[in-house]
Amino acid sequence: MASRFTRLTTAIPQLARGYAAAANVKAPITLHGLDGRYATALFTAAARQGSLEAVEKDLKALQGAVTKDKAVGAFLENPTINRVKKIEGVNALLAKAGTPNTLTKNLFETLAENGRLEQTPKVIAAYVELMSAHRNELPMVITSAKELDKATLNKISDALQKSALAEGKKLLVSNKVKPDIMGGLLVEIGDKSIDLTVSSKLAKLNKLVTDSV
Repeated sequence: MASRFTRLTTAIPQLARGYAAAANVKAPITLHGLDGRYATALFTAAARQGSLEAVEKDLKALQGAVTKDKAVGAFLENPTINRVKKIEGVNALLAKAGTPNTLTKNLFETLAENGRLEQTPKVIAAYVELMSAHRNELPMVITSAKELDKATLNKISDALQKSALAEGKKLLVSNKVKPDIMGGLLVEIGDKSIDLTVSSKLAKLNKLVTDSV
C-alpha cells in the first residue's frame, strides 16, 4: 500500500525533483548518499509547506529517543519486524512528543516501505545539517579534558566569531569532554581544526625526540 509520501512521488529521485520543481525550492547545500537524498527531499517538501522547524522538532525528538534507548535503535534496524509494526512503533515514538507533522510521518512510512528505517539516524543528521546551513550556522565543537562552563564557552565563541574561521556565519557551540587529551583544547569549526591539546603537544615532542635518536 502506497504511503502518503509515495502517493505524491513513488521513489526518492522523483520525490526530490517533484518537490523542488513544484515549489522552486533549493536546498542550501548539496548532500550525497541515500540519507542525503531523503533529507533533501524532506527539506524541500517542508520548505514548500512552511514546516521546516516543525519537522526538525519531530526529528530531534526521535533522535533523542534513539540516543536515550538502545532498544529503539535495535527496533529500527531489526529486519525481522514487519513494515506495519515498524510504522506503528515509529508513530508511537513521535506521538510521545506531541502530534507529529504529516511530512514527518510520511517520511517514516516511506523509509519503512523501502526497508530503510536503519537509515533513520543518518537521515536525521543530514536534515539537521541542512537546517544549520539554511540558518547560515556553522558548528563549532570544543573538546576539553573537563566540561567547560558556559562563560568559558561564550568567551571562546565570541573570539572566534570575529575570525575568518567563522566564514561570516553564526557559530553553534558544543562542548565534548575527552579526558585523554590531558588538557588544553581541540577546536573544530566546520572542516577546520585548531589543536591546542596537551596530548598533541606531547606527541609532537615525542616525535622530535624519536627523530633525533
